[in-house]
Amino acid sequence: MVQALRLKMKEQKGFTLIELLAVIVILGIIAAIAIPAIGNVINKSTVKSDAQDGIQIINAAKMYMANNDNITIPAGGKVIAKDDLLQYLDHVKNDTAFTVTVSKNSTSGNYSYKLTGVHPAITSGTEITEQNLIEASK
Repeated sequence: MVQALRLKMKEQKGFTLIELLAVIVILGIIAAIAIPAIGNVINKSTVKSDAQDGIQIINAAKMYMANNDNITIPAGGKVIAKDDLLQYLDHVKNDTAFTVTVSKNSTSGNYSYKLTGVHPAITSGTEITEQNLIEASK
């Protein structure tokens, strides 16, 4: 009985061409599905990261305004440059120049903050508000 089993094992030499082709086709299908999905995840995480950086910049502008309460805000708004905010920022990408425009509502006394020139994934060079950043980070 053992000899019969050994004879059968000697006859089998490996996978057939059809079996190898089936495995290659299956791997190709999996790769075709997985590669775009991974790209999507990377793009979404970049947008969320940039939005969080924008929120941190807006918060730095709020701290700047709180520490410099003697600043007068003209009707068009006060522009705060990147250099003024660096002491309030931690781990924000330093490769882009940005500005924050602070406006004050004369009726309610509330401040509004608009960010310009930061991270093309969320702003495309346009002016965005804090609410836009919060929505983009979700």
